Amino acid sequence: MTAPGDGDDRVRAAEEDFVTTTDTDSRHATPESAPRFERPLRPLPDPRRVVRDADGSTVTNGVIGLVFSATGPIAVILTVGVQGGLSPTQLASWIFGVFFLNGILTVLASWLYRQPLAFFWTIPGTVVVGGSLDHLAWPEVVGAFVVTAALVLVVGLTGWVRTAMAALPMPIVMAMVAAVFLRFGLDLIASLGADPLVAVPMVAAFLLLSGLPSLGRRVPPILGALVVGAVTVVAADRFAPVASGTGWFAQPVLQLPQWSWQAVVELVVPLAVTVLVVQNGQGVAVLRQAGHAPPVNVATVACGIWSAVAALVGAVSTCLTGPTNALLTASGERRRQYTAGIVCGLLAAVTGLLAPAFVRLMLATPEAFVAVLGGLAMLRALQNAFVTAFRTHFTLGALVAFLVTLSDVTPLNISSAFWGLVAGVAVSALLERADFVRTRRSAGTGA
Repeated sequence: MTAPGDGDDRVRAAEEDFVTTTDTDSRHATPESAPRFERPLRPLPDPRRVVRDADGSTVTNGVIGLVFSATGPIAVILTVGVQGGLSPTQLASWIFGVFFLNGILTVLASWLYRQPLAFFWTIPGTVVVGGSLDHLAWPEVVGAFVVTAALVLVVGLTGWVRTAMAALPMPIVMAMVAAVFLRFGLDLIASLGADPLVAVPMVAAFLLLSGLPSLGRRVPPILGALVVGAVTVVAADRFAPVASGTGWFAQPVLQLPQWSWQAVVELVVPLAVTVLVVQNGQGVAVLRQAGHAPPVNVATVACGIWSAVAALVGAVSTCLTGPTNALLTASGERRRQYTAGIVCGLLAAVTGLLAPAFVRLMLATPEAFVAVLGGLAMLRALQNAFVTAFRTHFTLGALVAFLVTLSDVTPLNISSAFWGLVAGVAVSALLERADFVRTRRSAGTGA
């Protein structure tokens, strides 16, 4: 027998501590012992619980995550589309798909698993597509999107991805992530010299709020940098909207696929690798580093299903992102960070509906504003990636993975991040065999 209210207290305590419990269980469970498809925690949070868990830090991180996704990565799509001869209608439909559809998935996944799970699109995959548009018709590329979605779905259903990711040494994975994230830090430094009028006040605000914890708790440092930057841009008359004939709302267009062996052979494997290894690998590593237990197999299946739907409006494959999830977990209590994912997903869905207007708005701000905002938000994630990569074991393999990823070499039209993992694991297998033995022993004892 328990006293009245004791059971409720235990339920509340379990809800408060669920992240720590599930994370610990997932780390000690082997891929063979864990269920193939990771189950959401019950009960699911109701809207009042979500609002209660949201705070200034998580809301700010959600906004920053969306701002990041809607600036630099959007520029990649615009560049590829324009150079590839896509019409404004096709481009608008593509942007609608990557924001609206993936925003809905982000909200659902973050709510179900109560951790930030941001799904957007594969940026290196977009670059791969750009190299094929000069000799492949757009319907053929869309057909390759559909085949890629089917391949990702099959791999997710088999459960192979979680087993493969569990076998990859975390230091080597995080070295690859550090190389990918490094450009955000370098862009931050470059902006201080290229546009000090915008960059210096933002950095000063961030440092001031970070150095005064009592003030920083009321105003998150990254929010302070965002507000100061926006005020500076407006006060300096640096906001330059571009006139456009497009309307406010996106108009998605059904894109019928055309089957082509050339497109399948040329695009499917590189696209699948960027989703399964490069992008999802980054996302999983970042979330684990932040103390979460991402549902690897469920995320892979979701990427396959959503990629198929997105392909029908001409959007490139869906993936679990690394940089955006790093932004969502950059600060705040871990148990509340899922609300950053929900905020980011809701804003992404709205952005998809208002894609033409929002893209014009973001492109009207100075490049330094976006670069500094992203660099400041990524500082902790970059620091943690370096610490994990070079702290203890697999340091030589981690260094090789870092250098190869940083080189931007793309043999077989596959991203350097993939080759960084391959090279890093190969070097460690040859020269750091003792670290593999030590890791297996630790896993066997549950340490």
